[in-house]
Amino acid sequence: MKEIFLTVLASICLSAVGMAQEIEKVDSAAIKRNIATEKEALKFNLNADGSHFFQATCLNQVWVRANESNPGTLVDKIAQQNTLDIGLRRTRIQLFGQVTDRVFVYFQLGQNNFNAQSAYTDAGGGNRKTAFFVHDAFGEYKVFKAKNYLKLGGGLTIANGLSRFSQPSIGSIMTMDVPVFAQATVDQTDQFSRKLSVVARGQVGQFDYRVSLSDPFPILSNGSTTAAGNKASPTATSFAQVGHHKQYQAYLMYQFFEHEQNNTPYMTGTYLGKKKVFNIAAGFITQKNAMWKKEVGKTDSVSYQDMNLWSVESFLDLPMNKAKGTAINAYVGYFNTNYGTNYLRYNGIMNPATSSATAKTSDVGANAFGNAFPMFGTGKVIYSQLGYLMKRDLLGVGNGTLMLYISTTIAKYDRLGNIGMNVYHVGINWMMNGHKSKLSLDFQNRPTYYLDGADVKSGARKNCITLQYQISI
Repeated sequence: MKEIFLTVLASICLSAVGMAQEIEKVDSAAIKRNIATEKEALKFNLNADGSHFFQATCLNQVWVRANESNPGTLVDKIAQQNTLDIGLRRTRIQLFGQVTDRVFVYFQLGQNNFNAQSAYTDAGGGNRKTAFFVHDAFGEYKVFKAKNYLKLGGGLTIANGLSRFSQPSIGSIMTMDVPVFAQATVDQTDQFSRKLSVVARGQVGQFDYRVSLSDPFPILSNGSTTAAGNKASPTATSFAQVGHHKQYQAYLMYQFFEHEQNNTPYMTGTYLGKKKVFNIAAGFITQKNAMWKKEVGKTDSVSYQDMNLWSVESFLDLPMNKAKGTAINAYVGYFNTNYGTNYLRYNGIMNPATSSATAKTSDVGANAFGNAFPMFGTGKVIYSQLGYLMKRDLLGVGNGTLMLYISTTIAKYDRLGNIGMNVYHVGINWMMNGHKSKLSLDFQNRPTYYLDGADVKSGARKNCITLQYQISI
């Protein structure tokens, strides 16, 4: 019996070794030929040829971050010069599909900016059990069955004007994060950049266009502590708490080479050399009486101002050497952002801090603690980025490659006078499996400001290092 057992065991081992060698050969060959050895997507065909389908995707971005705190920063009421935090920058589920020849539906649910401090309140009662909320719920009808000339749709959607970074496909961005200032009213009068809108969009020849009529949310429903009543300032505009007007948006892009995808309203960050893309574009957002400010010398009297934002931009994503798989990505955009007199808004992405000891004495704006900087304001902004994708299988067959990038935000906001608001990023992506499995390391250098009487002064610049792991299906 013992001899039989050993003979069978030896046979199984030899067979397993042989099978493993054959599998290794097959997998290695498949990788080298860039042929998928598994199903590419969670996709369900609704008809025989797959032209009608419904698909699901998932994405998670985990951040580990070391940040130099802005002056006066408090974390849970204790001063902290530096912080180390772990958080979920984005967790998303997408459900979408071409359900008939003409009808496309798109849904997205998720949460954003969840870390240990995200639900903190000084008085207590914050709820850390952040629920998934609806980002998008959008449907559209293709007017011409076989062409993308015109699609008409409506719902809660990110189909915006202004810029490609106002409607970014965050799973494919090259830099650690998007330039959030381009999502101009984020969580003020929209729902994480999504708005209730009716949209006309399409592609005609080399042109790609979208036009939206949006119904913005009242500022009083954005979940902040702003109370109802007259909170206007005599020195700067803020979003008006009285009155309601529709918002008009448009975006027009000319595509010199290949057409970008037009299935969803989202715009790709980088194609990793799989497409030859060069575009120029322009966009705008306008809303009547969106802002208000106190009338100087008058009690409880306000004046209203329109919000007018526009941009021009160019985007390049090109393969450099197809045999090696190298590619380049470049973008430059000019933004004219008029929110009204001296508007300025600080924002800290997934802020690791909770408050400021100097909030009512020397800060230029509210929430100027932690990692925040003046992200939005009335003025002019130039944003640029440049990236280089290194050769395929740089780190060995099946181990992926690297992509290096830099980005700059050069802003002049009226409220800051002659002082620039410049933010710099340098980073590297380890593309283990394209954007599906990606490890990114980012270094940020940002400004701080303080008040000297009524004058704005530059403070010490601060740094932040972030490690992100992104997984998407």
